[in-house]
Amino acid sequence: MSTRNISAALLAGCFFLFGCENKDEEIRQLTEKRIMVEEAIDIESYLSQDGKVRARLVSPLMLRYATDSNYYEFPTSLQVDFLDSLLQVESKMTALYAKYYSEVGKVMLRDSIVVINTVKGDTLYCQELWWDQNTEMIYTEKPVRIRTKTETIDGTGMQAQQNFTDWVIMNPQGYILYPESGF
Repeated sequence: MSTRNISAALLAGCFFLFGCENKDEEIRQLTEKRIMVEEAIDIESYLSQDGKVRARLVSPLMLRYATDSNYYEFPTSLQVDFLDSLLQVESKMTALYAKYYSEVGKVMLRDSIVVINTVKGDTLYCQELWWDQNTEMIYTEKPVRIRTKTETIDGTGMQAQQNFTDWVIMNPQGYILYPESGF
């Protein structure tokens, strides 16, 4: 092999080696995990448990994030109507923001939350609330206000059935009216 061919081969090899070099930023961009986001508009979904329709969910916008643990986000608002066995609305839950963790069946609600039991008329107001679909419970450790037909009760921490029929405030505050005849 001539010196000229060897020199040409070495020169081509050098171009090949230098041409394959990647910068750290380019490698990071190529190998980083990407989050895929799907968008749905004007959502109306029915939730069932044990083959029975239990709730109707309505939202103007839903974002589904495909990550290691998938979740759904409702960034503009959410309304859930809880239904009885005759498919009549038993209670309503609204919030300006919600995030649904599908793997654990829990929804975190934030901002201007209102839960109304349409049968009893009891209404819950709070800024953060969890809804556990598996246990059919709603709960919070944050401040709450509950208005009944006869009183308003403030407190911190609350848990209730998702249809808001039975509820308990963990740390009630203020005055509570009770009948003179006792309990």
